[in-house]
Amino acid sequence: MTNRLASATSPYLQQHAGNPVDWVEWGDAAFEEAAARGVPVLVSVGYAACHWCHVMAHESFEDPATAAFMNEHFVCVKVDREERPDVDAVYMAATQAMTGSGGWPMTVFTTPTGEPFFCGTYFPPRRVRGTPSFTEVLASVAAAWTTRRGEVEESAGIIAEALAERPAEGEEVEPSVVDRALTGLTTTFDAARGGFGGAPKFPPSMVLEWLLRHHARTGDAQALAMAETTLDAMARGGMYDQLAGGFARYSVDAAWVVPHFEKMLYDNALLLRVYLHAWRATGSALARRIATETAQWMLDELRTGEGGFASSLDADSEGREGAFYAWSPAQLREVLGDDDGAWAAYVLGVTDEGTFEHGTSVLQRRADPTDGGRFDDVRARLRADRERRPRPARDDKVVSGWNGLAVAALAEAGGLLDRPDLLDAATEAARFLLETHARRAPDGSVRLVRASRDGAAGSAPGVLEDYAHVADGLLTLSAITGEQVWFGAAGELLETALVHFAATDGGLRDTADDETDAVLGRIRALQDPADGPTPAGQSAAAGALLTYAALTGSLRHREAAERALRGPLGIATRFPRAAGAALAVVEALLDGPREVAVVGRDGDPARRALHLAALRSSAPGVVVAVGEPGGDGLPLLRDRPLVSGVAAAYVCRGFVCDLPTTSPDALARELGR
Repeated sequence: MTNRLASATSPYLQQHAGNPVDWVEWGDAAFEEAAARGVPVLVSVGYAACHWCHVMAHESFEDPATAAFMNEHFVCVKVDREERPDVDAVYMAATQAMTGSGGWPMTVFTTPTGEPFFCGTYFPPRRVRGTPSFTEVLASVAAAWTTRRGEVEESAGIIAEALAERPAEGEEVEPSVVDRALTGLTTTFDAARGGFGGAPKFPPSMVLEWLLRHHARTGDAQALAMAETTLDAMARGGMYDQLAGGFARYSVDAAWVVPHFEKMLYDNALLLRVYLHAWRATGSALARRIATETAQWMLDELRTGEGGFASSLDADSEGREGAFYAWSPAQLREVLGDDDGAWAAYVLGVTDEGTFEHGTSVLQRRADPTDGGRFDDVRARLRADRERRPRPARDDKVVSGWNGLAVAALAEAGGLLDRPDLLDAATEAARFLLETHARRAPDGSVRLVRASRDGAAGSAPGVLEDYAHVADGLLTLSAITGEQVWFGAAGELLETALVHFAATDGGLRDTADDETDAVLGRIRALQDPADGPTPAGQSAAAGALLTYAALTGSLRHREAAERALRGPLGIATRFPRAAGAALAVVEALLDGPREVAVVGRDGDPARRALHLAALRSSAPGVVVAVGEPGGDGLPLLRDRPLVSGVAAAYVCRGFVCDLPTTSPDALARELGR
């Protein structure tokens, strides 16, 4: 028996297709059915790599009696938060407002018009320490709807009104905003262990990018120290897979020892780029190794047959979280023998007591062993043995925005690390996004779907972060390859963002004006200024718009970038950890941005040397274009001749241009000022 999720694009929804619950996908049809039946809607939100989502599914959604009650009294809607971040954001805001916290699985009861009236997260099958059982919740909600429906609907209306769009409290782009935010961030820095705040610790990717840019602009040694300490601690702890590379979602403790083991595409794409930029800024061998290994892990583990990148790897295997990754001393000796096993246990922090469950330890690498060759051999043997273990499941849907992050990171890594294979992977992913995820709308605009699977596009519309991250990935690919087709495609996506995502306060909304379904449109037109696991849509869009403005000289795009930053900057001084992406874009604005046009014949080593010097600059506002002299496609390259027949670089900053140079060293010095 299957329910109505059998044809869903999302692997998470398909995991529930065999439930006795008559799940339906999110959409207006589900709410029309609820109105016709006169019953409320149960919206259950989760994602494929969510451990407790699977637990609740097994305990409650697979139970025939529980399912029968759900089917009789509710229309049950299952939502993949990764496929529908707009739905997740609206109901998460309601859950946090009503309960004081949030998380997944998320359980929301709504009226047939979509207004939430009761929210929660995980509910156990039996009452536990005052937490009601799921069946008790179902019975109470059904009874309230039957006996006090008017009261419930009135309460829901009040909640929906509170969630309605309000103009964001804003800040202008000023150095003082950065200074105040940095002061606030410093008070939360964990100098002993890296990171910010206490447990659990999430990888602060956007904040680290901001700190690196701030140091590059101002020379602030404290900003660099906070970034380096955190990057080193994450790389050497258990959150990083010491055998195969790649980062887990977060550390459950403050010392980066034990992770929550799911691995997400977005975390690894963001961290790849941050470690790459840290190496570019400092020459750190550790940062280069982590960037290289993370890029390779993305290719090995997440690349799909169509050329895109899958969303995540599960935390669980063999029915247990972390079973694939943890080791005991006895297991090391079994694989490596007594001598190498004992040595590996010492190097990788595997103890008899264990740092994880059942006497096992998560591998760490707190220092580099003096015998690198021996370590490489041990690592290869352990990895080969681990491959025989049952592997965590993979969520193989391809999400537009997250793939945009991957395109940008892999393209830049390919260019800076001289890895053509990484650049090829970025190019293939970009091509797949434009061929499968993009469509031409009747009004001529280019529209994105949120996700695809097995090469088939889903129906969920793209949100602002999708347009922003894909545009940024395409602009980065253009800067590395010199192929202007990517620049043109990015411009079309940004035009859609400016026209169809415009907000009443002059900024940008997270959802398009004509692709928000009726239910969400009634509840909230979302503008979330805060970074989550990925940059806030407004901040990401500001970055892409600023780059495009620098390449084209478009004042319209620059002004749109500054308007988009006002909302995120409104929280930057109070909650700097939630505004790292916006602050990173501000650093680029304050730096210029710097526009570098490199002209020369294709294949000319002199052009290549100048191009690489520009790409290796850590200046936060560097925007690079490369092409043939006198090219008339990309505005920044127009009317730029060779100098005495030799490849040349032209640098402009703050609307003022310097004389061209033919020397890579001179260009590096100029960009280092």
